[in-house]
Amino acid sequence: MVLDTIEQHVLLDGFKVVVDLDKSRGSYLHNAVDGRRLIDLYGFFGSMPVGFNHPHFDEPAVRRDLLRAAKVKIANSDVYSEGYAEFVATFERVMGLPPLERYLFIEGGAMAVENCLKAAMDWKVRKNMAAGRGERGTQILHFRHAFHGRSGYTMSLTNTDPRKTDLFAKFDWPRVSCPHIDFALPESKREADVIEREQKAERELYDFIDQRNIDICAIIIEPIQGEGGDNHFRGEWLRKLRKICDENDILLIFDEVQCGMGVTGRNWCCEHFDVLPDLMSFGKKAQVCGVMAGPRIDEVKDNAFRLPSRLNSTWGGNFTDMVRSTHFLSIIEQEHLVENAGKVGAYFLDQLRDLQREEQLISAARGRGLFLAFDLPDAKTREEFWHGFFDLGVLTLRSGENSIRFRPALDITAEVIDEAVELMRKFCRKRK
Repeated sequence: MVLDTIEQHVLLDGFKVVVDLDKSRGSYLHNAVDGRRLIDLYGFFGSMPVGFNHPHFDEPAVRRDLLRAAKVKIANSDVYSEGYAEFVATFERVMGLPPLERYLFIEGGAMAVENCLKAAMDWKVRKNMAAGRGERGTQILHFRHAFHGRSGYTMSLTNTDPRKTDLFAKFDWPRVSCPHIDFALPESKREADVIEREQKAERELYDFIDQRNIDICAIIIEPIQGEGGDNHFRGEWLRKLRKICDENDILLIFDEVQCGMGVTGRNWCCEHFDVLPDLMSFGKKAQVCGVMAGPRIDEVKDNAFRLPSRLNSTWGGNFTDMVRSTHFLSIIEQEHLVENAGKVGAYFLDQLRDLQREEQLISAARGRGLFLAFDLPDAKTREEFWHGFFDLGVLTLRSGENSIRFRPALDITAEVIDEAVELMRKFCRKRK
């Protein structure tokens, strides 16, 4: 009945899953369609910070808090509240990343990225105008295999599945090759290979900077590309981008909508590499999307974070999401779930590598914390495995052209990982 009702007006192109929110528990999603329990390694596209029905939400005070927030959708951009203040204070305490201390909250990861772009454009154009160069400086340098969203500006950066961007208007912004680590290579050959491709990408970067110079306001990158194929970079590469931006009056933007908020075993993925951006977008596991801006933005006095109405929206982030996020952040803090992501993620990666040794079609098992994936030989084989895992009760995601990715909640346990890997192993044996 649920699917029939929705299908009358909405394209249904996913698995036929109807979540039972009462019966789902922890890392187990209960599918009301067939009464089956699925191990949830999908996590609502990686946006679930904590598993289903955590006991924290059974507390009467918490229930009252959420109900009060759900009764009215406050326009946070102009009318303020205790709940908003509590969220901001909690976010800063649990997930703050000094000196990125100016915040903007908005609904949607693409809108978070888009406002990073707008802030960078504003910054560079004002600099150019002050130097007598005119109203120039709105181009964003980005990478192949990137997914930054489906909104107007972000579609000019996204270049994964062409169905998501083809036939829509886009800007001709500079795009360079993507020097990610090739985990399909033997470990002894990976470093030399990636260094060679980093050097190629660096030459492309400098060519664009030489050609377009004052027109480029920012370089944007996902510290780990998600949809583009779970592509990891060396810290040396991210630090090289930091240096290039500093030397050429360009802002560095990290898109951590997917790889941020504790999933990699640190609050923010960039912390693994000891490199900070000037602007960072976040979302998904934060439940509220937004931007964090650092001090470099204040090189321009009247920047977009200081002038009223330059960056804004009706709701300035969803108030109900903020209240829920406040509670999730408290759980993450009290239960040390970022540390859990690092520890259990390392265990999960070990199990995936064991599975890779047993199944010759699986390759390039990789991950950082609970941000994990492996490859299959081609898209057709990937679909077979993806559906096969689902049929046995393991819900996963696809990424890139031939990868399966895993995005569980931060409180997943080793016991659940064992159960999931055993089911995946069962599928591999069954198909031989």
